[in-house]
Amino acid sequence: MTHDHPDTPARAASRPFGRVLTAMVTPFTADGELDLDGAARLANHLVDEQGNDALVINGTTGESPTTSDAEKERLIRAVAEAVGDRARIVAGVGTNDTRHTIELATAAEKAGAHGLLVVTPYYNKPPQSGLLRHFTAVADATGLPVMLYDIPHRAGVPIATETMVRLAEHGRIVAVKDAKGDLTATSWVTSRTDLAFYSGEDSLTLPALSVGAVGVVGTSTHFTGALTKQMIEAHDAGDNGAALALHRRLLPLYTGIFRTQGVILVKAGLNAAGLPAGPVRPPMVDATDDEIAQLRADCAAAGLALPE
Repeated sequence: MTHDHPDTPARAASRPFGRVLTAMVTPFTADGELDLDGAARLANHLVDEQGNDALVINGTTGESPTTSDAEKERLIRAVAEAVGDRARIVAGVGTNDTRHTIELATAAEKAGAHGLLVVTPYYNKPPQSGLLRHFTAVADATGLPVMLYDIPHRAGVPIATETMVRLAEHGRIVAVKDAKGDLTATSWVTSRTDLAFYSGEDSLTLPALSVGAVGVVGTSTHFTGALTKQMIEAHDAGDNGAALALHRRLLPLYTGIFRTQGVILVKAGLNAAGLPAGPVRPPMVDATDDEIAQLRADCAAAGLALPE
């Protein structure tokens, strides 16, 4: 039995978006307008300083529920222009309306995205046959590779294993952001398909790798990206002790970033570090002083200092 080196083409092909992706926040100006210069600067930081192989733009952490379609398109263009030559740009386009999702997907492709993140339609709870039809229609609509986003605790509906297996037959459905928290289901799908699984929960990245995942779409990776990449590379190299040590080190921030809604604390941390972020838009609320103090403590526990 041969073992591919992590960087051989065979292994690279199984990682269509690399190892570490961050669901990037959307920087706003002090008065809540889109900050495109800030977005370009933040994207550069995440790629050059935090080692991200790809960035997810217009995800929930990017406050997609409160940005307009026009803002989404402008944001993709700005980030693609800034880092698209050295990182993959994955555009969040999922909604609970198939027609609207297709419109966003088409616009994202024109704006320079390299891939699409498509979340399970939320709140209206379609049956599995509806999910199959929705994801297939979106994948048919552009030439871009698609990452499914399975997050039943937000969407209200899981993508069932059999549905996932059928979707894997589509040539452009290549990956899954897995926030189901069910490693048995993950194991079944990774054993039956070639879908590239990315952990959608920062703290489950290492366990997910052990059952066939290839990386992470993270939130705390705004701050932990470089060390998370080291953890994944250690796991790839068979150095489980080093991977486990990094997992344990980063656990306070992997979990602490979600003490309230993730974007709130990411923006607080970026603002403290002098990086572009700005305020959140309602119904989100900016972090309180106590929450920022706790974030500093969580960062310190992970060996990462936030500037005072």
